[in-house]
Amino acid sequence: MFSKIGRSPAARGAGVALLFAGLSTSASAAFAQDAVSTSPRAADAPADPRDAKLQALEAEVQVLAAQLADLKAQSVAEVRDLRDTQAKQTQAVIANGKPGIASADGRFTANFHVVAQLDGADYQQQSPGPTSTDLRRSGPALGASIANVDLSHARDLKSGDDFRRARIGVDGTAFGDWDYRILFDFGGTGVENAGQLYETWVQYSGLKPFKFRVGAFSPSLGLDDQASTNAMPFLERAVVSDIVRGMAAGDTRTAFQASAGGDRWLAALAVTGRTIGVIPSGSSVVLTSTPSSTNAVAVNVGPQQTYGDQLGLTARLAATPIRGSDYLIHVGVNASDVLSPPNTVGPAANGSTALNAQVIAFGNTQEVRVDGTKLINTGNIDAKSSDTEGVEFAAQKQNFLVQAEYQNLRVIRSDGFSSPDFKGYYVSGLWTLTGERRAYNAQSAAFDAVPVAHPFSLKDGGLGAWEVAVRYSDMNLNYHNGALGSAPLADSIRGGEEKNITVGLNWYPNAVVRFMADYAHVEIDRLSPNATLFQTLTGAEIGQKYDVISGRAQFAF
Repeated sequence: MFSKIGRSPAARGAGVALLFAGLSTSASAAFAQDAVSTSPRAADAPADPRDAKLQALEAEVQVLAAQLADLKAQSVAEVRDLRDTQAKQTQAVIANGKPGIASADGRFTANFHVVAQLDGADYQQQSPGPTSTDLRRSGPALGASIANVDLSHARDLKSGDDFRRARIGVDGTAFGDWDYRILFDFGGTGVENAGQLYETWVQYSGLKPFKFRVGAFSPSLGLDDQASTNAMPFLERAVVSDIVRGMAAGDTRTAFQASAGGDRWLAALAVTGRTIGVIPSGSSVVLTSTPSSTNAVAVNVGPQQTYGDQLGLTARLAATPIRGSDYLIHVGVNASDVLSPPNTVGPAANGSTALNAQVIAFGNTQEVRVDGTKLINTGNIDAKSSDTEGVEFAAQKQNFLVQAEYQNLRVIRSDGFSSPDFKGYYVSGLWTLTGERRAYNAQSAAFDAVPVAHPFSLKDGGLGAWEVAVRYSDMNLNYHNGALGSAPLADSIRGGEEKNITVGLNWYPNAVVRFMADYAHVEIDRLSPNATLFQTLTGAEIGQKYDVISGRAQFAF
């Protein structure tokens, strides 16, 4: 009888209701008939055979009532299970300390991100002396003026602290094939920023193995470039990596990127534009000075619209041709091209466009950014275009990792002078003392953070993960530099050369907390680009040597 009732709780409930209604009607009629048969007028009548049928019907009703009660109980249980399943489909989860929300089929996800990095540093320099004898300087090699030649900070780099990164955002998947991210950052270099839109993009991933991304993000341009800032073994990327990625790629860059990849390879090509959320080089400035100071200070008063945004290209091809259960070899090549630098000047009154309307500049804060002074800096180079070419290499065996990159940078000048090229590289080595092995991320063709096999715990005796890191880096921004004491040539660029030796110790108590300690020896070799503006003798040495001890406390998920 009950096999014909629907299997769902709703169908079963409807069938049971109809059956119970029918049985109730039949029972009522039978009881009414029994009442008539047992009236006083029929008291002495012979036994009615219908009494037996009535008793049988009453017994059947009792059985059906018991079955109905069981069915109701089963239906309630199934409804409860269904509700529990639906709740689980949208239940928030925390996986390895990282909160998120996901549907049961995985087609919809939302992962919440927080990054907080508090840096501190002590710069161990020679004490500052009078500018007449202490010639350490910073400022651009080309286009130098009283507004951008710094006579003070190079002689007294800021020891202290700052929040290098303070980010909050969300990323995830929608409808299975669409990925997205939006991220804000409130950190900075030297001092924190007021806050800016840092990343925002959408990506279609439904046409395997291809992916198509558009928005503001960092296009793929190398090993160091694609490593997460939460996972870098040193406080900062190597100086050459930062300079190259800042030309046509890097953080906050608007771009459209098409990429494809598998377990052993990655290819990416992107068309890139301007950077967002930051004050561009063409910003308005206000010059201020005080009676006791001869230094004018350039103060940014807000972004200024350009007369034409930058147009660039980036490309990368990377692979792991040799790979085993506990070892791999990574090789790769990358390139970038600024097809058209941004136009920040616009037309003159006569309709002509000045040569310096489009410029390229290379400069970088040292590999610890508690102080934001740029000790190497080409200044603005009047340029038609610029390009870079790089090679990548990494070798990993168990808990040992060696990584290196080399880059060549070239600028095609628009002012008639010969076109300069600059070179830089780095070599680093990592050793995880506790035996964990950095995971290789095939989607980014770069290495992720050290996994923590035994999170730190006084109760359980876990030590977390410990890592030792060593790196040597060199970036040369000199072109036709000349000899010490000589005046620069017409096409000279005295941007300076920076060499860094860094030793680091990293502790990962768990997957979301990290503490870092770095010691670096820095050497800056640079000749004075302009004796008058830099207030030096002609061709004087304005570089220096110093040591810096730095550390970072990080919380990120």
